[in-house]
Amino acid sequence: MNLEFTKLEKTPSGFSIGGRLTIILTLLGLVFSHLSFAQSPDTLAVNFKNPPQQYGIRCWWWWLNGNVTQASITRDLEEMKAKGFSGACIFDAGGQNQQGNGNVPEGPMFGSPEWRELFVHAVQEANRLGLVLSLSIQSGWNLGGPDVTAEEATKHLTWSEVTVKGPANYSQVLPMPKIRDNFYRDIVVVAFPKRNDLPQRPPIKDLDLKAAFREGDRSGFNTEKVLEDEAPTANEQDALTHDVVILKSKLGAGGKLTWQVPAGEWTIMRFGFTTSDAHVSTSSGKWQGRVIDHMSAKYFNRYWDTHVKPLLDVVEPMTGTTLRYLQTDSWEGGGLNWTDNFATEFNKRRGYDIYSYLPVIAGKIIQDRQTSNAFLADFRKTISDCIAEYHYKVFADRASEYGMGLQPESAGPHAGPFDGLKNYGYSEIMMSEFWSPSPHRSKPEDRFFVKQAASAAQIYNKQLVGAESFTTIGRHWNDVPWSMMKPPFDREVCSGLNLVFLHTFTNSPKEMGRPGQEYFAGTHLNPNITWWEFAGTVFDYFKRCQYLLQKGYVATDVLYYYGDHVPNIGHLKAFDPAKVLPGYDYDLINEDRLLKLTVKDGLITLPHGKNYKVLVLPSLKILSLAALKKIHDLVLEGATVIGDKPTHMMSLSGYPESQTTFNKYTNELWGESASAEGQRQSGKGIMIWGQTAREFLQKGGIAPDVEFMGTKDDEGYDYLHRVIGNMDVYFISSQNEKQVTANVAFRVSGKQPELWNPLTGEVRNANAFQQGNGRTIVPLSFDQYGSTFVIFRKPLPSTASGSATTNSVKYNVVTAIKGPWKVSFDSTLNVASPLNFTTLVSWTKHPEKSLQHYSGKGVYSTTFDFPVMKKNERYFITLGSVQDVGIAKVSLNGKEIGVTWTPPFQLEITKELLRKGNRLDVEVINSWRNRLVGDRGLPKENRLTKTNITIKPEWQLLEAGLLGPVEISILEKK
Repeated sequence: MNLEFTKLEKTPSGFSIGGRLTIILTLLGLVFSHLSFAQSPDTLAVNFKNPPQQYGIRCWWWWLNGNVTQASITRDLEEMKAKGFSGACIFDAGGQNQQGNGNVPEGPMFGSPEWRELFVHAVQEANRLGLVLSLSIQSGWNLGGPDVTAEEATKHLTWSEVTVKGPANYSQVLPMPKIRDNFYRDIVVVAFPKRNDLPQRPPIKDLDLKAAFREGDRSGFNTEKVLEDEAPTANEQDALTHDVVILKSKLGAGGKLTWQVPAGEWTIMRFGFTTSDAHVSTSSGKWQGRVIDHMSAKYFNRYWDTHVKPLLDVVEPMTGTTLRYLQTDSWEGGGLNWTDNFATEFNKRRGYDIYSYLPVIAGKIIQDRQTSNAFLADFRKTISDCIAEYHYKVFADRASEYGMGLQPESAGPHAGPFDGLKNYGYSEIMMSEFWSPSPHRSKPEDRFFVKQAASAAQIYNKQLVGAESFTTIGRHWNDVPWSMMKPPFDREVCSGLNLVFLHTFTNSPKEMGRPGQEYFAGTHLNPNITWWEFAGTVFDYFKRCQYLLQKGYVATDVLYYYGDHVPNIGHLKAFDPAKVLPGYDYDLINEDRLLKLTVKDGLITLPHGKNYKVLVLPSLKILSLAALKKIHDLVLEGATVIGDKPTHMMSLSGYPESQTTFNKYTNELWGESASAEGQRQSGKGIMIWGQTAREFLQKGGIAPDVEFMGTKDDEGYDYLHRVIGNMDVYFISSQNEKQVTANVAFRVSGKQPELWNPLTGEVRNANAFQQGNGRTIVPLSFDQYGSTFVIFRKPLPSTASGSATTNSVKYNVVTAIKGPWKVSFDSTLNVASPLNFTTLVSWTKHPEKSLQHYSGKGVYSTTFDFPVMKKNERYFITLGSVQDVGIAKVSLNGKEIGVTWTPPFQLEITKELLRKGNRLDVEVINSWRNRLVGDRGLPKENRLTKTNITIKPEWQLLEAGLLGPVEISILEKK
């Protein structure tokens, strides 16, 4: 039995009640494997309907250009509380005027006395309301600021080169390398014999990336390509390693070199470092400046002591409770490749001197192309180590002094010079991001990034997987929750997401009007949106999901080692480097955690007890010696490992002895001449190659964890499997834009399947199911972009089957409600009210012209009789098409039925329905778009809206209102 110790999240008053229960029960010796707190199944179902607030969503709480007030702070936090949020991240930033948008007034600069007063007020108000806060420790991102000096900033190598003839007594000032910011420090001078017969050769491929002068792809896709290069050519090297002369002691003040040059022509290279020219991005007002050196603990600590510590000190009674986390945003600062003591760090970590290989950074080939690329890999790995240990670790250590944890976006999606999983090792919340459909990021590989963060939570034993959620660029107020928010959320839940941070919730003081000031990007979600009154119903869906998803652990069969190359970040789940999809799931692991693995009962096991059936190696055929040795030991201990025989290392550490050891281990595991496909027993374990992990599992009789039977590669579906104590909890998502059905097979038997609806909180048994061969097959039906939890928790004979043939419900239309309708509008918005609708048409097509540009609520009212009503029947109302937001509230005979926001926009009305004289009221809200389009050509003083967002010429009117058909249906009895 595995025992997992999960770090507990504090509430404003301390640890959660559930956390106290876990501690007590653990002390009593009761083992709850992978549970964050004790929970009875009945309580689980009750709380699923109305989850405690601690499971609510959070948000990037944008303090735009610092333009916030105490009144707007209080309003926002009270609205968050009312809508079920669990907290927010204070994020001072600019960006209001990007993409051609207008400016907003400049508020107090981040950290100033005036800003600090606002910050203290926010923490105090959050404490009063029982909300958890995070704080981004600067304005904007790429950590830095106006007082970061050139010495403290991110650095780049720079060099100059001269040719001299010997023998000669050389005593001259070497040319100054190119510098930035009037900053330069010397490192070393090296010299090597100049070759006159150097053949034409291709340059080292992607040298600016390999030498970390720039960051990689903005989506980190195929970072493995950093290990590729052009084919070598004969005699292409500029120098052999032993011919490189280090002249560090010969360099005097001002760059003067004094050296007795040997006979022949010599290339002399002067290496130093200057600033990288990286600057803070998207910050408020005057918070501009250089980016801080991420490889220096000294400079981070100086920044902390100046800017972060003073903020924490003024709210210290509430640090670690109300103010729980610290944040920095995603890496977008480009490359960096030097720091003050980098040469020492390199020697300590890689075991050899860096100076002889510095010419490679300048494009020279030293020894040969493979050697040069191996040095570059060591170079980047050292940068990554320093970033992790001298930035994120120091950040975590300083935060822990206040009882706080971290939630930085420290692992992409921009492929900085780091190992993303290693950076995550210092976080409390594994923070990532995902995008709603957006012109800026339209392809799945550019939108979905949570899988890496979820893997980090698994391998580091953390509870929360957060994400900056619903980011867009180019959309404004025309986002439809059911089609643009729910599908990407569901997809990332299947990757492991369990905590939404809305991007973005912009604070907008009352003086800024409506819809008010807004960031240029992100889905706008704050009290100024037209449909905020009904938004809690949408947020409740996320909250119910998070209530279950923050418990237990994700069940995965396969662990994929993603190598030690830098940059290295994981991709979307569907990228499937482990080759296990569909039907199985995998986690990523990096070298640091790989070295912590053990084998127990044939399973590959992490220190906290999480285990896997199979370890899969990267397809590169490149492994570090440390990783190879660990894999060798795991196999001997009984592990099953899948991967092709590696051909070489990408490192000069310990070379050439390391190559001999490398060959020894590979031959022991794969044999001296491994065939294209095969397997080899070593010790208690087995090495397999030439087949995928999915093929291996299927050949071994291990059925898919989830199989959507009768579909092609599970197209349009995805799943996540969590284990909570003795319960198996499956989240099933249909990504289909139409209603679909599927027979879904689960690798579970002997338990009653239950259907838990996260839209409504309804819990019911699945009455249709079959068991056999260790699986349970459950027929499921899904509405557009539908989802459900399928939970197995109650014991059942493994031979039992359900009494029904389907779990779907069928509705038979009894009557259509055709009106006429009287529709009331907000008359203060220059619209006649009420208006008569003889038929249901879009507001943009109604004869009343003023209605075309209306944005807000319309209340549809009509009366009808229903003489065909019978006892013991269930009746439902379906609204048909609801535009443009797709959200409506229904009341019948003066009683509120509920809010609906997903197709088919259906609610039960059995209790409220009368045979005669029914009054039906349907409240529908559209977005700000039509009013903004109407205001586009008006003078500002005549507009009904006020915002800094530019209303672009291409914006068109959107259909709005209740379009129907509105129908009453009867639930067909089975």
